[in-house]
Amino acid sequence: MISRIVMMALWLCAMALAASAAGYPDHAIKMIVPFAAGGGTDVLARIIAQNLNSKWGQPVVVENQPGASGAIGTRAVMKAPPDGYTLLMASTGALMAVSSSGEGPFDVNKVLAPIVIGAAPPYLLVVNPTLPVNSTADLIRLAKEKPEGLTFGSSGVGAASHLSGLLFAGETGIRLLHVPYKGTGPAVTDLLGARIDLMFAPGPVVQQFVQSGQLKALGVTDMRRSKFYPDVPTVAEGGVPGYESVGWFGLLAPVGTPPEIVRQINAAVVAAMDTQEFRDHLATLGAEPKPQTPEEFGRYINADVAKWSKLVKDNDVQLPGGK
Repeated sequence: MISRIVMMALWLCAMALAASAAGYPDHAIKMIVPFAAGGGTDVLARIIAQNLNSKWGQPVVVENQPGASGAIGTRAVMKAPPDGYTLLMASTGALMAVSSSGEGPFDVNKVLAPIVIGAAPPYLLVVNPTLPVNSTADLIRLAKEKPEGLTFGSSGVGAASHLSGLLFAGETGIRLLHVPYKGTGPAVTDLLGARIDLMFAPGPVVQQFVQSGQLKALGVTDMRRSKFYPDVPTVAEGGVPGYESVGWFGLLAPVGTPPEIVRQINAAVVAAMDTQEFRDHLATLGAEPKPQTPEEFGRYINADVAKWSKLVKDNDVQLPGGK
């Protein structure tokens, strides 16, 4: 008798979830960005929100909740009802900030429901032209001649620009002195003024300075050359085999969101990626579409967080927002 009641309850629950998915969405959706407006995560969120709005005829409202390296906005989504009406546009840094407070290996599927990766743009390794180097190999040789180390800027402790430098130093055996800033802009300003030596920066942010000769691009951090910077070799080509550092942006939902809704959102975003308009928007981020299934995206996140978590632990980096 009890088993029949349990089976009936499970059946009714499944039917309710199917019904909610069939009518989804029937009102406004909130998409939380855990960073300030204007950054890469925010830009991609607004591109995707616009596409979903056009497809579904329902408002998709982007809400910025910055703070604690992305942890505040991310945790807000983790606590939201799992009904598909609160989404998260996250990035490497936001998930790192949340993962650092857990015990044992991080599994995104226990705290969020991965939906789809929006983009995974590489960074450019750029230096001030006063530095006497013309390639990644030159930079490594120069750094080894300077036991006090070269200085590299970042947009903050734990940011992808910081972790990229740590990874580069670790894989080349050189010493780099980290100079954190409150954002990419101030770091680039000091790089232009030769107050720091180098930086791993978003391509679109520094491309104009590379073209004008105010900065020199030595390498791109993907495993293959970017079509946006075809003349810039990869860092791996420059003498660091296997080096890769890309910053993904992706859409997630509260854990427990019905799989039917997750798949519906995934299909809508993947379809949008196939349009020229979407590709043109991504080009402003120096990125190309990289559609994945929710399952593939979940595995990608876990591998990415594991890679950077080990680096953070090995270098005793204290991430903000980890409590």
